Amino acid sequence: MKKTNKAPAKASKPTRQKELKNFALGEAQTEYPNTYAPQVLEAFDNKNPGKEAWTTFICTEFTSLCPKTGQPDFAKIFINYIADKKMVESKSLKLYLFSFRNHGDFHEDCIQKICDDLVKLMKPHYIEVVGEFTPRGGIAIFPFANYSSENKRYVHVKESRLLNYAPGKYSMELSKLY
Repeated sequence: MKKTNKAPAKASKPTRQKELKNFALGEAQTEYPNTYAPQVLEAFDNKNPGKEAWTTFICTEFTSLCPKTGQPDFAKIFINYIADKKMVESKSLKLYLFSFRNHGDFHEDCIQKICDDLVKLMKPHYIEVVGEFTPRGGIAIFPFANYSSENKRYVHVKESRLLNYAPGKYSMELSKLY
């Protein structure tokens, strides 16, 4: 038998550059939307779809407008999810959250809208979105929205986390971030 020094043929997987070429990530100039813009959200394939793992995003500088007064509202937004086949690209998420800056909606509606838009984009096993809004008029509002796929395991996670929710339970002190 004759020996060859040929390297084994590589599987034809898309290169990282091809995979990322259509993402806003890394563009020379970033355009910031000035109105609510769910279309800026981008998803990529989960490289580990058979594994379970939590992903958490924390937006420390979320702003939206009060629909009644037009005054700005400030919040920290916590997004916790267990991906299925798709994951959200972080720069697109940042641009999306920024698009609420001139959007007038109640706190609860902003949080539900964020949850719904991310579900539509990724179809995760489970997702929750928590808002910790800065007090206005002496009242702090901490809305919570969640979703699960129909898989019984994730339905149980959804029900359990919703029933056990309390302000601060699924978020963290900012001192742990900085």
